[in-house]
Amino acid sequence: MTVPRFWRKIPNRYNLEGTKCSSCGMAYMPPRNICPNCRRESDIVDYKFRGEGILKSYTIVRKSTDDYGDKTPYVIGIIELEEGPRLTSQIVNCNPENVEIGMKVVSCYRKLQEEGEDGLISYGVKFSPK
Repeated sequence: MTVPRFWRKIPNRYNLEGTKCSSCGMAYMPPRNICPNCRRESDIVDYKFRGEGILKSYTIVRKSTDDYGDKTPYVIGIIELEEGPRLTSQIVNCNPENVEIGMKVVSCYRKLQEEGEDGLISYGVKFSPK
């Protein structure tokens, strides 16, 4: 990821910020400029999600690339936020064998990746059982 793109995406990545249509009430993550529901009739505003949701689906990664090999096994899941949008994220702070569809999760701030020993360290949102 380039440095300008990294800085541009900080509000979305760190705060779970998206957009919401004032006309129909639909919320979007990642943010959108036009509501697909209302089209150009909509009024899109910035929206901060609460960070709570339900795990809709998941997979346990047992074998990974060298970058994440020491972190296996880990869980990647599809989370449906209370406000409606679905997003993909890692599930942390739990035994992968105890994860189940329908469990309530809450967002938490964690390290995402490092670009080498002297490179950029990226932080962002992951999810944890509630």
